[in-house]
Amino acid sequence: MTALTSRILLPVANEEDATRTCKALVEHLSEEAETTDVIAVHVIEKAGGAPDKAPLAAREEQAERIFGIVKQYSSILDYTLETRLVYGTDVLESIRDLAVEEDVTSILFVPRPDGRLTRLLTGDLSAKLVLESPVPVISLPQPTAVEE
Repeated sequence: MTALTSRILLPVANEEDATRTCKALVEHLSEEAETTDVIAVHVIEKAGGAPDKAPLAAREEQAERIFGIVKQYSSILDYTLETRLVYGTDVLESIRDLAVEEDVTSILFVPRPDGRLTRLLTGDLSAKLVLESPVPVISLPQPTAVEE
């Protein structure tokens, strides 16, 4: 049987999310690092006909900064790291599709500390990810103090 953490998809939304997620990964996955492949994914959400939220070049530069943070943390654990930049009109659908395409054993994330009002207005993306995922989803707690 394959371990849930043998091939992880690690969605990262922005620099803060990448740092928080990687800190949690270091705290909770360090003993398994030798047998873990991590695919970090950042989805650039396209507006599907409407104007995009920001210029594409700026969003691609942000993705490079995000992947730079993930790469720094990967050297701590020495796990195998791949990065994927994905473009899509639906972030969750893009993550689910990549999970299937890359044959991952799980999707690992740290829920963002959004307020209740944000979750009410936008829907709870964490719950949607868990309920609609084609593979197991591992939700890690917020990291404790880990030095950068």
